[in-house]
Amino acid sequence: MPQHVWVDGKVVPADAPTISAFDRGFMLGDGIFETLRARRGVVVELDAHLERLRESAVPLGIALPPDDAPIVAGIAAILAAEGLADDGSSGRHPGDAALRITVTRGPYAARGLAPAGPSSGPTVVIVAWPHTPPPASVLRDGLALVTSSVRRDPGSPLAGVKTTSRAESVYARLEAERAGADDALILDTTGHVSEATSANVFAIRRGRILTPPLGSGCLAGTTRAWLLEHAPIHDLEPEEDELTRADLLRADEVLLSSSVAGIIPVGRLDGEAIGRGGAGPITLQLRDRREAWIEKASRGPG
Repeated sequence: MPQHVWVDGKVVPADAPTISAFDRGFMLGDGIFETLRARRGVVVELDAHLERLRESAVPLGIALPPDDAPIVAGIAAILAAEGLADDGSSGRHPGDAALRITVTRGPYAARGLAPAGPSSGPTVVIVAWPHTPPPASVLRDGLALVTSSVRRDPGSPLAGVKTTSRAESVYARLEAERAGADDALILDTTGHVSEATSANVFAIRRGRILTPPLGSGCLAGTTRAWLLEHAPIHDLEPEEDELTRADLLRADEVLLSSSVAGIIPVGRLDGEAIGRGGAGPITLQLRDRREAWIEKASRGPG
């Protein structure tokens, strides 16, 4: 467990009281968040994450600080406080961290769904954990997925917005747990693939790498964007297209992608093997190259 958190400009002990019981993020899930990877104190794709945070704030009308400087400073402060900013020059292992930025509408004394009455402004919290790579068994066998009963509505104005209201994803992950699986596949209301509970979905088949379009209600993931951009370098033709559960089962390989976990192979869906029923070689190659790209980015230019 982290020893410190950054809350509204200050690093405080993680076990200290930090937010009001009347905070709408706590009361209603009225907030947004981003999860990020940092290495050597350098945040991977920071600008893209901060841009997406601002885009998420717009439909909910949450007022973020006018510039990103306080959040950037907060990230540096919490990484330092948790001892996760080491650049490796001292001979110690370079800091490798997972970060979460959470912004809520803040505390309101009045009851009800609509914000009413005076407010002190949004609450901003940043937390950092040591990054934990997936176990060797996952990189050998791949994840086991089950198809969730949850359906994503691509027509919702909040589709693709990273809000703190994650009850549907929690429910889907519990479905997976009860089925003895690792994660759940979420379809949209038309029966096409949207995403997993906290990751984008890709299928590799015959030299193509396919992923659902943003119109499926999936998140515009930064690692998703990296894969689409870098696929041609790895002799893969990238394509955004509707996918069905059957398409995944017919694929040579299936993978999940997210900022913190990276690129993770999928071995089974609803008990049926995908490809050879384990981690696919192309997926593992893409994972290695993404990790090498993160390492290079953390060392800066040159």
